[in-house]
Amino acid sequence: MLFKYKIIDKDGIEKAGDIDAISEEAAISSLQGREYVITYIEPAEKKNLLNLEFTFLQKVSNKDVVILSKQLSTLFSSHVSALRVFRLLGNESENPALRRVLTAVADDVQGGLQISVALAKHPKVFSSFYVNMIKSGEESGKLNETFSFLADHLDRNYDLLSKVKNALIYPIFVIVVFVVVMVMMFTMVIPKISVILIDGGQELPTITRAVISMSDFLLDYGIFILVFLVIGIFMFLRFARTKAGKLSVDKFKLGIPYIGDLYKKVFLARILGNMQTMLTSGVSIIKTMEVTSTVVDSVVYQAILEKSVEAIKAGVSVSDSLSGYEEIPNIMVQMIKIGEETGEFNNVLDTLSRFYEREVNGAVDMLVGMIEPAMIVLLGLGVGGLMAAVLMPIYNISSAI
Repeated sequence: MLFKYKIIDKDGIEKAGDIDAISEEAAISSLQGREYVITYIEPAEKKNLLNLEFTFLQKVSNKDVVILSKQLSTLFSSHVSALRVFRLLGNESENPALRRVLTAVADDVQGGLQISVALAKHPKVFSSFYVNMIKSGEESGKLNETFSFLADHLDRNYDLLSKVKNALIYPIFVIVVFVVVMVMMFTMVIPKISVILIDGGQELPTITRAVISMSDFLLDYGIFILVFLVIGIFMFLRFARTKAGKLSVDKFKLGIPYIGDLYKKVFLARILGNMQTMLTSGVSIIKTMEVTSTVVDSVVYQAILEKSVEAIKAGVSVSDSLSGYEEIPNIMVQMIKIGEETGEFNNVLDTLSRFYEREVNGAVDMLVGMIEPAMIVLLGLGVGGLMAAVLMPIYNISSAI
C-alpha cells in the first residue's frame, strides 16, 4: 500500500515523498528506522463510500499461484535477488490480494526472514506443501530448481483439476436450467392451458391428467417445497463442514458409479505427484506424506496417509503401509514396492502420477462424450412429453369440431 509522507531528516531539512508498505505502522517504522522525524503521513488513495476495497471478495486463486510460481522460477533462474523478485512481482500483480501478500513477503524478507517462513504467514495462498518445498530448496541450496519443480507440478495439477471441474459444470448447468424451465412451464403456462382443456369437455389423456396434477401440486405446495429445499441445503452445508460430514460426503463422492472412479484417479494423481515432487527436492518420506495428507483435499485419503505415516514410523515400508485399503489400487502398491526394492522410488512415483493424470484425462473425455447425448435425450423426453400432454387433447378437440 502506498503512503504519502513529510519528514524532517537528520540535517533538519523537510522532505516529502512516497513509501510502499503493508500498513501505516510498517511505513512509520521504516521511516523512523532511517532516523527521520515524521510530520505527516497518510494513504496515497483515501477510501470513501464510493471507492471501497472489498477485501473479503478478493482472493488468490490456484491459477494465480501457478502463474506466480512460473514467474518466480524464471526470475530466480536469472539470479535476481529474492527481495527484488517479490518487490517486482508485488508491484506488477493485477490481483490486489496477491499484491498485498507479495508486498508483505518482501517486507519480511527485507527484515531478515527466510522465504519459506515469510510464505508460511499466508496459508490461504501458499499451502503447507508449497512452503515445505521452498524450505527444502533453501536448505539444499537448490531454490531455483525447487521453483521450477513447483511451477511444473502446480501447472499439471491445475490443468487436471480444471478439466474435471469443467466436465462436471456442464451437466450441472444444463440440469439446473432444465429444472427452472420446467418449473416455469408447470406454474405459469400449464395452468392457463389446463383451463381451456378442462372446459373443452373432452376426456383427457393420462399423460395430460398427470401433467395437470403436477402443475396443481406445484401451485398449491410449491412454496413449501422451496422452503424445505432451502432449509435442507442449509442443514446439509452445515453438516458438510463437520468432520463426520466431510467424511460422509467424501465417501459418497467416491461411491458414485463412474464419477467416484474419476475422483479416485484425481486424488491418486495428486498424492503421487506431490510425493514425487517433494522427494525429488530432498524432503524426507515421513514429512512428504504428512504434508501430502493435508493438501490432498479428501478426508478419506487424508486418513489413509495419516495411518500410513504412523506405520512407516514403526518401521513398515511405504508399499506395505498403503496396502489393504480399497481406495488404493493393488497395482499402485506393487509398483511402489518394486520402486523401493530397485532404488527407483522417485521414478516409479513420477510414472504412476503421470499414468493417473492420463487416466483422468481419458475418463473426462469419455464422460463429456457420454453426457452430451444423455443431456439431449433427457431434454428431448422432458420437452417432448410436455408437448405431447398439451397437444394431444388440443388435437382431439379440433378433430371433434
